[in-house]
Amino acid sequence: MLTLDRITSNPHQMNGQPCIRGLRFTVRRVVEIAALYPDTDERRREFPELEDEDVRQALHFAALLLPDQILPLSSDALVA
Repeated sequence: MLTLDRITSNPHQMNGQPCIRGLRFTVRRVVEIAALYPDTDERRREFPELEDEDVRQALHFAALLLPDQILPLSSDALVA
C-alpha cells in the first residue's frame, strides 16, 4: 500500500489545499503537471523540485478522491 506521507495540508498555506511536502504545489497542480508533461525527463527539467514520488502520491491521492462510478461520455469526448 502506498503511503501518502508527502501530502500535507496547512490552513495558512494555499488556503489549506493539499500540497506536496509543504511546497506551494497543490496536489491538483501536480496532477495537471503530470498530464501536461508525460515525458518524465521534460517534467524534471521544468520542475526540478518535484520528485517522482511526489507525482506518484499526488496521482494516488487524486484517485482516492474519485468515486467509482460509470459516467456517460459525450461523443465529443470520444473524438479527442
